[in-house]
Amino acid sequence: MSIMGTRVVRTEDPVFLSRGATYTDDLTDERLTGALHLTLVRSPMAHARITAIDVEAARSAPGVVAVFTGADVDLAPALLFPAAARGMVRPFLATDRVRFVGEPVAAVLTEQPYQGPDAAELVEVDYDPLPAVIDLKASLAEDVLLFEDVGTNLALGFGHDEPFDEHLFDDCEVVVTQEVVNQRLAAAPLETRAAAAVWGDDGRVTLFASTQNAQAARDEVAGWLGVEPGVIHLITPDVGGGFGAKIGADPTFALVAWLAKRVGRPVRWGESRSENMTGMLQGRAQLQTVTIGGRRDGTVLAYRLDVLADAGAYPSLGTFLPFFTRQMAPGVYDIPKVESRARALVTTTTPTGAYRGAGRPEATAAVERAMDLFAAEIGMDAAEVRKRNVIPPEAFPFTTKGGAVYDTGEYAKAIDRVLEASGYADLRAEQAARRERGDVLQLGIGVSSYVEITGGGAFSEDAAVEVHADGTVTVLTGTSPHGQGHATAWAMLASEHLGIPVEKITVKHGDTDLIPRGAGTMGSRSLQTGGVAVYQAAGELVELAKQRAADLLEASAEDLEVAEGRVTVKGTGAGVDLAELAEREQLRVDTTFDSGAPTFPFGAHVAVVEVDVESGKVVVDRIITVDDAGPVLNPLLAEGQRHGGIAQGISQALLEEVAYDEDGNPLTATFADYGFPSAAELPSFTLLDMETPTTLNPIGAKGIGEAGTIGATPAVQSAVVDAVSHLGVRHIDMPTTPLRVWEAIQAAQAGGNR
Repeated sequence: MSIMGTRVVRTEDPVFLSRGATYTDDLTDERLTGALHLTLVRSPMAHARITAIDVEAARSAPGVVAVFTGADVDLAPALLFPAAARGMVRPFLATDRVRFVGEPVAAVLTEQPYQGPDAAELVEVDYDPLPAVIDLKASLAEDVLLFEDVGTNLALGFGHDEPFDEHLFDDCEVVVTQEVVNQRLAAAPLETRAAAAVWGDDGRVTLFASTQNAQAARDEVAGWLGVEPGVIHLITPDVGGGFGAKIGADPTFALVAWLAKRVGRPVRWGESRSENMTGMLQGRAQLQTVTIGGRRDGTVLAYRLDVLADAGAYPSLGTFLPFFTRQMAPGVYDIPKVESRARALVTTTTPTGAYRGAGRPEATAAVERAMDLFAAEIGMDAAEVRKRNVIPPEAFPFTTKGGAVYDTGEYAKAIDRVLEASGYADLRAEQAARRERGDVLQLGIGVSSYVEITGGGAFSEDAAVEVHADGTVTVLTGTSPHGQGHATAWAMLASEHLGIPVEKITVKHGDTDLIPRGAGTMGSRSLQTGGVAVYQAAGELVELAKQRAADLLEASAEDLEVAEGRVTVKGTGAGVDLAELAEREQLRVDTTFDSGAPTFPFGAHVAVVEVDVESGKVVVDRIITVDDAGPVLNPLLAEGQRHGGIAQGISQALLEEVAYDEDGNPLTATFADYGFPSAAELPSFTLLDMETPTTLNPIGAKGIGEAGTIGATPAVQSAVVDAVSHLGVRHIDMPTTPLRVWEAIQAAQAGGNR
């Protein structure tokens, strides 16, 4: 019987639930004995010239071993995203100018961690304030430049050099335009950023770091330090969440390694929650203008998306993510004419990067909001408009106007599944009744249909599988888990071929000496690349075992089969254990799997909300979802990924927003200010199954890790607007907080229809 598709309980959980995980800040590695503790002095100003730094008082503080400023650091400033404007580089410690609140200005090393913050307060920095640039339109106007030598605030553009087609909507009976805010979010992993470094007598540095990709982090740090990657042995302990913000290396990792070499002692660094909320890469942060046009029969003929993306103070991965937003702009729809452009601009705010979905949720949010606006304008049910315009299943593989080649899809089927399961007709009847009665609690129903691109831009992954003489198995993988359950899933994939129980299979990751090549975990790529690589390696190991067993058993390899960890002659009891073969000679296979292209999971969500029209308070009553990622390896793990994604999607729609005042001061630097959800803010989820395999890998799997954030957000936003649309409300930007909902109702009743 196949183990594939069964609900195998996570093998990693007993340790997490008993002893607890070992995060970077928990390390007791003897190599870190006597380590100094790094505290960073951070800028309290969003934009200012540094005119003087005085560290003498700090150097005399108890426990202080050394204090460094940017003038002491002999590393070239980091270009965090090579395609961005070349002069927009980030110093490891600011020297002449700071560009966001929280930017590191000085480094304090102390014997004990508690001594650092006190000493850091003694560092005196003189700042000459400069105007803050928070608003994207203000950045585009370029009245204030963050990098005067570059001469522009444009970090990177996509399709921005060519003018829009002025005749795009000429054939349309109805055209609707709306400015949409896809707000800035904090990744807020429960484990904040952390690193530790120690140099050995061999001239190599061992760097422990909380990252989603050990190999990429090693290479980035090596580049910043000006050394060969082989000089760095990077180890990733347990990682307490990433959500995209821990892809690769943080510049502070390189600073920790540089400091350790400079002082000749190990150095450790871990940040506070407030430091994380102001310093770690943040997500989304797009200002979108959507224009949609079509016929009154519900046919959409043209769609335009114009994106201003916030890169923050120093262009990083977030600068590139509008590429995915443009690529996925048409969503699930076969729209004859589509055009888009995107401009990533620097502002005096925290730099941006990937956040669960990374460019794709932004695209879905835009086109789904546009579909709702179009449906409202022509007076047609929003679900019906969607079904009329989706790409039909017989059209796949389908090349979109965004340039993507969708592999497979059953979009109308997914919409029908969630509509039926939700009791859509009954919900609309209940909504009509409440409106007729003028109830305080109005019902809103939101529908979204989505497709996303998964693979993380890295379609190749390495894996090794080795059977040992004691019958155990070791799997080496280039993926790097931080909650996904890879130890269980990859053991299942190896067990499928070898027939060895998952309890006897150990999965190792995140050590660049042990696993020198790997592409990490991001972009929902792990199963379809890393997992399939393990599956392929185990299959190749079976063939190798058959070849070696053939001589022992005096049989042809074609007449042999492997089951329950044993090679046997078909139809007989004669055989040899894999463990015995491993005892005779190392039984290991190293392999690389390359799909060559991304996959395109899809789905549909229905959200049901109640809105108190007197207070604006929103409660999500139900959410019903189809998230089709092809055949499911382990339903328990897939459901966990769906739950997490849906929770984050709902949270963006209702609660979360990184906010700044006009001077660039962050207003959401703690969980007391940032709308971080708990289980109490979320409903139970109805998860419907649907499997449309891809042809790009042998198990047919697509990505699942980010699906929920892509489908849930527009469904909930749509439901909130729908609940109050009969009052004249046309649009409410996220997060749909009680104040925003109440203000929208008041504006509509006053005649200022939003």
